[in-house]
Amino acid sequence: MKLYYSPGACSLAVHIALRELGQPFDGVAVDLATHRLKDGGDFYAISPRGYVPVLEFDDGARHTEVAALLQFVADRDPAQALIGPVGSPRRLPVTEALAFVATELHKVFSPWLWHKETADSTRAAVRARLAERFAELDRLLAGQDFIAGAYSVADAYAFAILNWVNFLAIPITAYPALQAYLARVAARPAVQAALRAEGLLK
Repeated sequence: MKLYYSPGACSLAVHIALRELGQPFDGVAVDLATHRLKDGGDFYAISPRGYVPVLEFDDGARHTEVAALLQFVADRDPAQALIGPVGSPRRLPVTEALAFVATELHKVFSPWLWHKETADSTRAAVRARLAERFAELDRLLAGQDFIAGAYSVADAYAFAILNWVNFLAIPITAYPALQAYLARVAARPAVQAALRAEGLLK
């Protein structure tokens, strides 16, 4: 199995999940600025949409979309510890959190705050929306350690996306519970290993 990723991109979530579960995989770095692989290959030949993550299986099949890939990876664990069995009280909060991160965080941050041509008025609106979501998460995390109760693939996704505040210089000092949460997730050995492998941690 191969994971096509770009350092610090949303693919970090799948990278973390694979390491949490000890799943063997080959990591293939992608330069999203040029859409080239290290060997000079054209990433569009791998992913016509041009974005990461992509999981490629031994039979050559390729699949995308973070939330879907996280569910797939979590289900490869017989215990389904990071998602919960289908129909269990554990699973619905995790899949609900995955949807929340995808729609209310990931697609609010991106693409708007990553492109220089984004209008100032749009940037202001996006930051205001994010501030609402940060406050919501801060209230939630003041009462529990992780988004869906126990640590799950939703936290791998949330961490990967919320970590963008560091790249975009968005202060989150007004949200102490959210800050503590990010530190808690960052301290996990699998997260440390993924960050190190992507060159994001010395």
